[in-house]
Amino acid sequence: MVTNSWQYHLLKLVSRLVCLLPYSLLLALGGLLGRLYYYIAGRQRDRAIAQIKESLNISSAEAEQIIRRLFTKLGQTFLEVMYLPALNPAKMAQHVEMEGRQYLEDALLKGKGVAVLAAHVGNWEWLGAALAMFGFPVASIVKRQPNDQHTKILNEYRQHAGIEIFTRGTTELVAAAKALKQGKVLGFFSDQDAGPGGVFINFLGKMASTPRGLAVFVRRLGVPVVPIFMIRQPRGGHRIIVSPPLEFVSTGDEAADIYRFTSQATQVIEDIIRRYPDEWLWFQKRWNTKWEGEQA
Repeated sequence: MVTNSWQYHLLKLVSRLVCLLPYSLLLALGGLLGRLYYYIAGRQRDRAIAQIKESLNISSAEAEQIIRRLFTKLGQTFLEVMYLPALNPAKMAQHVEMEGRQYLEDALLKGKGVAVLAAHVGNWEWLGAALAMFGFPVASIVKRQPNDQHTKILNEYRQHAGIEIFTRGTTELVAAAKALKQGKVLGFFSDQDAGPGGVFINFLGKMASTPRGLAVFVRRLGVPVVPIFMIRQPRGGHRIIVSPPLEFVSTGDEAADIYRFTSQATQVIEDIIRRYPDEWLWFQKRWNTKWEGEQA
């Protein structure tokens, strides 16, 4: 049986070398790596440029500039993930500042756990690690990567940062409910295509199938929802932006309530993307599921 365990060991070797670097050099090398990836990953680059042009109604030149910056930051993000073993709470605090911390602390005081409205903005792996190192009870529901070796090393680094790992049991919903009932801070990424089971919401000017899981949990468990995103700072390092909690309004009409809350959460994500367009993964297939109205 052929295994790809060599990839795990190669990544570990890269990680050990990266951990020896000064952070400023890590960012410089990561930026170089990202710029190289911009030219290599033609399919992703072209999809990103096409989608941002349509969504933000900008010129080809402006779209290319933004996507170049995105790829540069992705290279930095990759090396930062490899750098996680070198971090501890004190070092993390040197690279990450937190804005609006009180919103998360107040939500935790309710004793129901906290559902974090998250998106693939900035370095989301560092976001979870930073929250854990800053003393918050962070949990993660493990979703297997296409490559098991990548899943293995990511889970090691998440646990090193203090994140509790919940593996999928019978369903992902069971793991999420367990984490929240234990008072954990659990992220819900709500910026990916949800397939035919999602709810269609206008996202960046086009109808997109959107995950309804966050709204379902809020309705059933009464858990507070706090939007949290991490943005890269021009001078290096990151800023965590914690916003006021979102309110779920229950009218007795389950479908309408879920739609309304999902739309509200989607708008929050759209706002952060419009403010920081070079921080979001524009090449992901966000609008992959066709809306019936569009088909008609």
